[in-house]
Amino acid sequence: MNAIKDDILSYREMCDAENQQALQRGMNFRLNPSYSVLLMSQRSNAPYKDRIYSDGFSIEYEGHDVSKIGNVIPKNLDQTEKLPSGKLTQNGRFINAVKKFNEGNVKPEPVKVYEKIMDGVWSLKGYFDLIEYRVVRDGDRNVFRFLLRLSNRQFAHDEENNIELNHTRLIPSEVKKEVWKRDGGKCVICESTENLHFDHELPFSKGGTSLTAKNVRLLCMKHNLQKSANIE
Repeated sequence: MNAIKDDILSYREMCDAENQQALQRGMNFRLNPSYSVLLMSQRSNAPYKDRIYSDGFSIEYEGHDVSKIGNVIPKNLDQTEKLPSGKLTQNGRFINAVKKFNEGNVKPEPVKVYEKIMDGVWSLKGYFDLIEYRVVRDGDRNVFRFLLRLSNRQFAHDEENNIELNHTRLIPSEVKKEVWKRDGGKCVICESTENLHFDHELPFSKGGTSLTAKNVRLLCMKHNLQKSANIE
């Protein structure tokens, strides 16, 4: 049984993976018929406060602001569930999914999460279950925070079927940046720059850690698969 790989993609590759000409917003409810898509960032200049919990399996994702219209400053206003027309915002659609799950009517909404590592470089974090949300006070306004946990379901494009998968712990963004710079954006074995993955040199299942760059390296798909085939 294969684990989700921490794929590295360009912006164009990420859009192509979702069959989109562009991904212009971070929250995309049911972008695909089988799942939703979130784009996150933990960079210091990121517009929202997204973070990975220390357990390595959970993500807290901040809801998005109202659109900037005229002299309105979105960061001064509460985040909203609905537009003035009554139509749900992306926040509202994700909140509605959480409520349905908590009422016991449906399974948690599956969400595919990408993280911006640096300009032009994205990492596929994997598939997560949307399980909760809360409203928090941030300065003088209210914002939404969504809680997602790494899922044991992997969805094929345009299919409702899923398969069970093992998971490794999420690699912190700062570790990824350090590894990317150290390895020069190339596979450490063949120096390929195509189909790269962040790889645990000692697998997490065998005691390897995600918390230090010493145990993480860049591998191309070929050498990542060769390694996986050799691990008992």
